[in-house]
Amino acid sequence: MPYKTNVKPVQSVHHALELFEVFRTADKKEEFGVTELSKTLGLHKNNVFRLLATLESRGYIEQNMNTENYRLGIGIFNLGQKFINKLGILKLAKPFMEKIVEQVNESVYIGILREGSVIYLDIVEAPQTVRIVSRVGRDVPAYCTAIGKAQLAYASEEELNKIYMGARLRRYTDKTITSLPALKKHLREVGEKDYAIDDEEFEERVRCIAIPIKDYLGVPVSALSVSGPASRMSDEKMTEEILPVLKKYSREISKRLGFQG
Repeated sequence: MPYKTNVKPVQSVHHALELFEVFRTADKKEEFGVTELSKTLGLHKNNVFRLLATLESRGYIEQNMNTENYRLGIGIFNLGQKFINKLGILKLAKPFMEKIVEQVNESVYIGILREGSVIYLDIVEAPQTVRIVSRVGRDVPAYCTAIGKAQLAYASEEELNKIYMGARLRRYTDKTITSLPALKKHLREVGEKDYAIDDEEFEERVRCIAIPIKDYLGVPVSALSVSGPASRMSDEKMTEEILPVLKKYSREISKRLGFQG
């Protein structure tokens, strides 16, 4: 059912959504020609062609070169897959997060990347007397958190420039990375290792280690991190005790999202 709103719709967007509805409501038909779409939508053929060309340039529509008709592109599939992954990932990850806590006795977070920020979705807390303040629901910078860096490491040079070029990387502690060249170098190292460490970069006396959760394309859709007081999170504990456990269960979650690596 369409959502009711008093806001006047943007016509070009409205027409694009109507076009997608034609494909969605078609029984078994997967391809449509310009003339057929023009009649169905009540739009001039030139307008339909421009609409198709725009959507094709972004991968949401593709043309069958044999029939010259149009069909939905991979962009639509990826968009739907991303929604499904995000919708179910908390329910999927929760049992594994609990297992990690049982084995390493430190708190475990799951978070997603949104442009240059990390949103912490959930936490399973360890039964420790001394615990760090929960970040769940908080929107924090990605460049100085383990969960953020584990996902940023897969961003292209262009994407990183779009997020950070001209932006000020705020210094939260003496260990925060504050220059874009240094961040890019660090992220390359993170990508090679496939895990990230927050060495008191966002909060003093708090250290974290994170590893990405990947979808069927091998693209990070979120990340798991183990966090704790720096006094308990030594390099040895993080890399020799916690990392193998994180790797094991992040792979289990990724496999359930279709990742084959």
